[in-house]
Amino acid sequence: MAFSMGLKLTYAMLIAMVVSAPLAEAAISCGQVSSSLAQCIGYLQKGGALPAACCSGLKALNSASKTTPDRQGVCNCLKSLAGKISGLNYGLAAGLPSKCGVSIPYKISPATDCKSVK
Repeated sequence: MAFSMGLKLTYAMLIAMVVSAPLAEAAISCGQVSSSLAQCIGYLQKGGALPAACCSGLKALNSASKTTPDRQGVCNCLKSLAGKISGLNYGLAAGLPSKCGVSIPYKISPATDCKSVK
């Protein structure tokens, strides 16, 4: 009986690990990244005045990126989205966090290796 109870406990733990594994993935979708930073696009294409809504979106996105998978997911989304926006000034993109007073653990650049983001 003790063996049976131990085996059941082992199976229960294994099932719990398998079920909870997907929860370790990024919780922030590319849609959320896109909508958070939509107000930045004009600035990133043409420069000029930086909209307050752009910085608000970046700050909210940064606050929501609490885990390594979150930060890596946001990084990958930024790279993907940047490739879809014509006329994007990558110098302005790289300087966006400092202009908004936000510290992010990677450079916003198509050359960023998102796998190395912690």
